[in-house]
Amino acid sequence: MKNKIVALAVLFLATTGIHAQQIDRSQQPEAGPAPEINLGKPETFTLKNGLKVLVVENHKLPRVSMTLTMDNPPHFEGEKAGVSSLMGSMLGEGTKDIPKEKFNEEIDYLGASVNFFSRGASANTLSKYFPRVLELMAKGTLNPDFNQEQFATEKERSLENLKSGEKDVASNARRISSALSYGKNHPYGEFTTKESVEKLSLGDVQQYYQNFFVPQNAYLVVVGDVKTPEVKKLVEKHFSSWKKRELPKTNLPEVKNPDQTVVNFVDFPNAVQSEVQVTNTIQLTKGDPDYFPVLMANKILGGGGEARLFLNLREDKGYTYGAYSSTGDDKYVARFVASASVRNAVTDSAVVAFLDELHRIRNEKVSQEELANAKAKYTGDFVLALERPSTIAQYALNIETDDLPENFYQTYLQKINEVTAEDIQRVAKKYYLADNARIVVVGKGSEVAPALEKLSYNGKKIPVKYFDKNANPIDKPDYNKSVDPNVTASKVFEDYIKAIGGKEAVEKVNSVYMIAQADFQGQKMDLESKVTTSGKSSTEVGMGGNVMQRQIFNGATGFVAAQGQKIPYTEEQIVAAKAEAHPFPEMITENATVTGVEDVDGEAAYAVKISDNTTNYYSKETGLKVKQVKTIQQGPQTMTVPTTFSDYREVNGVKFPFSINQSMGPMVINFEVSEIKVNEGVADADFE
Repeated sequence: MKNKIVALAVLFLATTGIHAQQIDRSQQPEAGPAPEINLGKPETFTLKNGLKVLVVENHKLPRVSMTLTMDNPPHFEGEKAGVSSLMGSMLGEGTKDIPKEKFNEEIDYLGASVNFFSRGASANTLSKYFPRVLELMAKGTLNPDFNQEQFATEKERSLENLKSGEKDVASNARRISSALSYGKNHPYGEFTTKESVEKLSLGDVQQYYQNFFVPQNAYLVVVGDVKTPEVKKLVEKHFSSWKKRELPKTNLPEVKNPDQTVVNFVDFPNAVQSEVQVTNTIQLTKGDPDYFPVLMANKILGGGGEARLFLNLREDKGYTYGAYSSTGDDKYVARFVASASVRNAVTDSAVVAFLDELHRIRNEKVSQEELANAKAKYTGDFVLALERPSTIAQYALNIETDDLPENFYQTYLQKINEVTAEDIQRVAKKYYLADNARIVVVGKGSEVAPALEKLSYNGKKIPVKYFDKNANPIDKPDYNKSVDPNVTASKVFEDYIKAIGGKEAVEKVNSVYMIAQADFQGQKMDLESKVTTSGKSSTEVGMGGNVMQRQIFNGATGFVAAQGQKIPYTEEQIVAAKAEAHPFPEMITENATVTGVEDVDGEAAYAVKISDNTTNYYSKETGLKVKQVKTIQQGPQTMTVPTTFSDYREVNGVKFPFSINQSMGPMVINFEVSEIKVNEGVADADFE
């Protein structure tokens, strides 16, 4: 039997070899025909008030989903910026005839979900409850109970959200980039601010609803286990009362790209990495002949982990966790954006890498292999999406709202298949404006701005313009705030020791045992740390009662133990451990230098360089240590890891931080200390 198997294998290999000899591998194989796409066409009908309804019957599961969307032209809110989102948050909080509590209780009882937003609503339910859930969705949208108490609650929540987002560098970068690209007087670029929300009244919300919540541009999509005649009967019953009202007239301002490539810089002193966007506005719709070549161009440039930007900035250079691009389409105006979060030290180099890739895709044809891979990926994603009934409904809605031909999605893969390398180069030159790009950088000015000022490309200097956090132009700030020469690292450390309890109290501490917890990806993470004044330290991280990792340093050698492996410390790690293995490293640190005064979460702090890879920050006002930034090497990646300290509490006469927040790239871990033991709970055996 074994010989037969071997013989069959040899025969197979020989046959494969014969076929292989007949293939000319120097030529790219011709693409096969695109798969034939047969999309089910939704049933449609329109109410007298203009509401258009699309129904996709699918009886595989006893569920129904509904989406109400208004396709109104974009409009500028101006001094009332934020009124639309405030109105959307108040929708669904009860109706004029059903109190909020009963409204929500009934939805929960039916096991349904109903959500409301400024441009419509959505719902999911079992098909047997569809009639009632549709009615509740209609009542919530057409008969809302806008009352003063609810308005005050939602307004306060909106202000809290704005406040909590003030320090989020990534979200601010996106907001600022849109404002600079479109202009703050454009609906796509305007800011919602604390000042604009504070000025809003209940009357503003009610007026906005009357002006813009209208049926003539609205679409209701119903997907699932329903019969179209029943849907029509129910929709007419619950939505016919929705009155047409003329929309306020809006004029969109003209959007322009810069005359030359320029850096727009915004200082966020608390940023430990720079948010970089290379962007320009474009005119592109789904119905444009360039649409399909642009899809392929973006896929190759920055559409995923196999795309050029990712391979260049992450895999090759290690600047970032990921670099991507997106090319929007919109009936009014859209944007091309290439973006990444990069280390401060390589911000200028990352900008150059972005420009390199933009010029490359404009000036050189993409390879046949890249093009074939991009087409294959899009084809696979498209075919998989067709398995979801909601996809058919969304495609039908796109045909209506984007004025597309009826066969747009039937011929989708055919159009993808027809894209050539020449098409991609042509649209890259048209839509990726490497010589008229706006490079938006949001980061730490003291570390980033000097290098950006020297930035040039192809022998041409790139000018830098400065803006504040509200995208208003400003003069170049003074990032190098002078430090009194009498303020030395020793003086800062002395003030810190005094702030936490004084030298006498601190010198009584021989060991510190800290226990803390954090929520991490839906699980509870436990942290135990032990450190002594004799230069020993132990750190254990666990989940679910299991120790996931241990780091032990006995004063001379150390190791990391994880997943059954024990890895000894390197010489570099031993040096670092010796410098930090103390409850108060400031007591043993030598050769530290004050490098400046910087803003840390709104307060001025002395930046003290402890070593080549560690900087500590101490509040000028309180003397407390508020932040530490370490640069560490992890494989090919160099990471900047910031840790903030707050909520200082006294234990045995000495203050310790009970809130410790650490960031590693996009991941943030917030540790809350549950217990600190001084001079107890620590033994020599803990460091073996």
